[in-house]
Amino acid sequence: MILVNNNSSGLERYCHCFYITFTIVFYEGRCFTGRRLEVYGDCDNFQDRGFMNRVNSVRVESGAWICFDHPDFKGQQYILERGEYPEFQRWNSHNDHMGSCRPVRMHGEHYRMQLFEGCNYTGQCMDLCDDCPFLQSRGFNTNCVNSVRVFGDGAWVMYEEPNFRGRMYIVERGNYCSHNEWQAQNPNIQSIRRIVNYF
Repeated sequence: MILVNNNSSGLERYCHCFYITFTIVFYEGRCFTGRRLEVYGDCDNFQDRGFMNRVNSVRVESGAWICFDHPDFKGQQYILERGEYPEFQRWNSHNDHMGSCRPVRMHGEHYRMQLFEGCNYTGQCMDLCDDCPFLQSRGFNTNCVNSVRVFGDGAWVMYEEPNFRGRMYIVERGNYCSHNEWQAQNPNIQSIRRIVNYF
């Protein structure tokens, strides 16, 4: 059985003089088996589309996606870029819960962000334009990032542990005056990378 979410606002997005079509397919079983849900744009609740919140494998056909383990874009975040994920451990999950998703809306070649130790853009500040597997190795004296400014046209993934491991948070262009604004429970961030695999 195939369930399709035809969110017309999400079918095509104009970006840098060409169209990007976003497509992701969720499967209830491992290795792309069982019922499936095809999504082409924002999907705030899988159950509203007749699909249970159990996902054991995923195919990202185009775009990069932010997936959440609860409906309404809440809970643990996962970034899924173009490729195949035959089991939930491949997207760094500890279980098969997934309840909502949306495409990453930022895409480009100009990446820049500022990290701040304190809330409201205070304390030690660090500029980033590329991936950083361990912030303290670049001179950021703490593992606490309490506010962020994202410039340019690219999105970023921030990780609680070094070398792009642990709980992750996705930030797109904008100002985040506190870690609560990227849905973190604490300000612990130790590595950051750009989202570059869109196609």
